[in-house]
Amino acid sequence: MKFNRSIFYAILAAVLYALSTPISKLLLISLSPVYIASLLYLGAGMGMGLIALIRNKTANKAYESFTPKELPFIIGMIVLDIVAPIFLMIGLSTSLPENVALLNNFEIVATALFAAFIFKEVISKRLRLAIILITLASFILSFEDINALKFSTGSFFVLLAAISWGLENNLTRRLSLNDPLMVVVIKGLFSGLGSLIIALILNEVVLNINLIVGSLLLGFVAYGLSIFFYVTAQRELGAAKTSAFYAFAPFVGAIVSLIIFLEPPMINFYFAIFLMAIGSYYASTSGKKTIHD
Repeated sequence: MKFNRSIFYAILAAVLYALSTPISKLLLISLSPVYIASLLYLGAGMGMGLIALIRNKTANKAYESFTPKELPFIIGMIVLDIVAPIFLMIGLSTSLPENVALLNNFEIVATALFAAFIFKEVISKRLRLAIILITLASFILSFEDINALKFSTGSFFVLLAAISWGLENNLTRRLSLNDPLMVVVIKGLFSGLGSLIIALILNEVVLNINLIVGSLLLGFVAYGLSIFFYVTAQRELGAAKTSAFYAFAPFVGAIVSLIIFLEPPMINFYFAIFLMAIGSYYASTSGKKTIHD
């Protein structure tokens, strides 16, 4: 079996991102959702910016230069990267972290639908089946009490985050020929500063060095390195396919959350993880040979 570096990068991006959900849940004990969102993206931008400086002194990579026609995609990417993590942190603050980790898989659905209807990417039969299964699983996870059919407000915000990132993935795809390091630096610094301004306005900034450094480091690993590998994978795989391999992240995040918090999940979690697993399998195996099915 031939090793596909782009697939490896997409899976690595998923595993690194999976760390953000359980650790962010711990940070939410002391910090606000908006403030955490700002620190995560600033950590990504500053960390990858440092790597870019080191790389530029040691290697000469040839990438397409940014042009004015890409400015709308860059602005859209930044705005969506401001609102999406804020939505996610708000949802995470009132929800079980393992549920949030699985609900993040709805990003696959959003990415694929935006790719198909707006950017005219062709979606295979297997990916369409994956979309149905993941949507059904997300619907099940969205209820706090499945017997009383009580909808979870936290799940609503997580789904809003997934939809925002689904559109953002497609906008970022338009920049995949550019330097992926610089794409991450732009996303991190400008989106992080945008969220920080909101946190300052809301008077939610806390000057705790340990929490700030911890959040910045988490952002560098779970957002910076993850986004870098994600954008790199998109160069070959496209937005929908890369997002499909990203489906590994929620399962890793759910497992880590269960280990850290030791809270037994509700019964709907088990039904949802079963459907998510099948849907993720179909999503990750919807290869180019079946794209016109």
